[in-house]
Amino acid sequence: MRQRIFPLLCSLLLLAAMTAIAQAAPSDIVSGIRKRYDSLQNFTATFEQTLTHKESGNVEKRKGTLRFKKPLLIRWETEAPTPETLVVTEKEIWDYLPDEELAYRYPPDLVQDSRSIIQVLTGQSNLDRDFDLAEEGREGGLRKVRLYPKDPSPQMVEALIWVENDYLIRRADIIDFYGNHNAVRFVDFKSNSGVPASVFSFTPPKGVEVEDRREKDAVPERELFN
Repeated sequence: MRQRIFPLLCSLLLLAAMTAIAQAAPSDIVSGIRKRYDSLQNFTATFEQTLTHKESGNVEKRKGTLRFKKPLLIRWETEAPTPETLVVTEKEIWDYLPDEELAYRYPPDLVQDSRSIIQVLTGQSNLDRDFDLAEEGREGGLRKVRLYPKDPSPQMVEALIWVENDYLIRRADIIDFYGNHNAVRFVDFKSNSGVPASVFSFTPPKGVEVEDRREKDAVPERELFN
């Protein structure tokens, strides 16, 4: 009887240990991401973005570059299929649409929410405070983690991130209230590459119409980074 009970007991103990490791994994990822991005002062990345509209089934693919510098300076330039430049500073946000010869000016608080895709992609979201996490194994060599906002917004009811072994976020997929997906994948990533502050300055070209929407409770003409 002892010979049968011992292997069974070992199996149960091993299963319990594996379960504990699986439950602890998101905490390990959270602390790893926090430490990694605490040491990250800036980065430059090229990205591929896929926007999927659930109701119509339409899929739009974009590509461009992202430059980031702490605390939250952003230059997001979409190159194709339609050019767009988004510049985030401590004082304002610029959304420049060259083909329309139009630039919108917004207050910076529009991107200071942890549930913003740009906060997630740059590792600035407060994961342990604002989300419940569930690890879903590996995909393409990356650790896959599902995020559930504790206070969902129409722009994010669920999200996925894919994390490298060095705890850098390489992919993210933001799902909104309507089931639409905003998926971004970094093709190339260079950390602490010395991005100058001048990259994050923006002056509308001559002849471009400017719509200033920095007043309180401003609503973007279009969802930023989407």
